[in-house]
Amino acid sequence: MQNSFGEPQTIVLLGGTSDIGLAIVRELESAALRHVVLAVRNPDSAEAQAAAAGLRSPKVEVSVMAFDAVLSDTHSTFIDSVVAVVGDLDVVVMAFGVLGEQSAFDADPAAAARAVTVNYTGAVSVGLAVAARLRRQGHGRLVVLSSVAGERVRSSNFVYGSSKAGLDGFAQGLGDSLEGTGAKVLVVRPGFVHSAMTAGMAAAPFSTTPDKVAEATVKALRSGARTVWTPGILRVVFSVLRHLPGALFRRLPLG
Repeated sequence: MQNSFGEPQTIVLLGGTSDIGLAIVRELESAALRHVVLAVRNPDSAEAQAAAAGLRSPKVEVSVMAFDAVLSDTHSTFIDSVVAVVGDLDVVVMAFGVLGEQSAFDADPAAAARAVTVNYTGAVSVGLAVAARLRRQGHGRLVVLSSVAGERVRSSNFVYGSSKAGLDGFAQGLGDSLEGTGAKVLVVRPGFVHSAMTAGMAAAPFSTTPDKVAEATVKALRSGARTVWTPGILRVVFSVLRHLPGALFRRLPLG
């Protein structure tokens, strides 16, 4: 259970190789932290990642566990297995997802469906499983990495953007459903983040880094916020973009 300073004893990272997710884990580390679970599709290849997680204290136990976002029927059992290892879940970070290229999705609709299954369907099933556990505990935080791409979906990445729009809506509704239980959901909306996922891509305006996203996320967790934009200026930018007429929005050089 988190102490009076909001410092977790247990952290579960769904998407245990995510640059942003690992940065959030490092930012959350304190003397209270006892156990970190890195949930990954291939545990054997993630052992080196666990060793390089960058945690300062050798007293923190890092476990690598098998998790596949596509296998929705395994998610409740997976959460039970995590609880069996670490006990109560203080912070769960949902950081898995695929970006892909719109041109590839246009050519291969099945690939587009697989991406949406990871980004949205898998998030729904594991998110509900996490929420059920947090509700029973009466405490805990679920951090959901959304994206500004879901705020106003662009033609250049509309499959990815639509999956993030669905995820964002789900996470907000899930947070509302947990009101009064002691458990909460934090929705994180980053802009372009320089990470392994975006390597080789042209950076968008107001781009940021995993460490900066982590700082903003942990600050929001400690303040009790339900949503955080990072960088914060994007909240203003998208409040304008969201209401632009379609004909004007389509002419903008947004990529």
